[in-house]
Amino acid sequence: MTTADFATYIAGLPKILAGAAALLRDEAGRVLLVEPNYREGWALPGGTIESDTGETPREGARRETLEETALDITPGALLAVDWVPLRPDRPPLAAYLYDGGIHPEATFASIVLQSEELDSWKLVPEAELDTYLLPSLARRVRAALTVLREGGGAVELVDGHRTG
Repeated sequence: MTTADFATYIAGLPKILAGAAALLRDEAGRVLLVEPNYREGWALPGGTIESDTGETPREGARRETLEETALDITPGALLAVDWVPLRPDRPPLAAYLYDGGIHPEATFASIVLQSEELDSWKLVPEAELDTYLLPSLARRVRAALTVLREGGGAVELVDGHRTG
């Protein structure tokens, strides 16, 4: 196979998005959510992995959290990988979710939002996640919180549901 043939082959492969986020909590166990100004529903700090630069999912979670909130955290354990199926408005998504740690209230008081993308932030108890998050993301966050409570390894999800 020539280099040109290989490039044509690669160009014809299915496209998927890859995203990464961090699950930051306060000492009361509330989850940090951010409110995007470009779509419905709240989100975790995170976003698209810049794979064209060689960025890893973990690096993407750190960079996106820093860009969106001005919090420079070192992502901990991988908590979940979620395959979010194809939708009419976008290709499938592989979403990586990392432990962003437990932080004192003063940490959250220092948040500076990326105004081009976000309108606000809020610390939300687990019981209220459905009020803010789209269903598949709420399921992903709950699965990650379960991993943290049970001390297990990362979970594999499909649209927020455990597999296997």
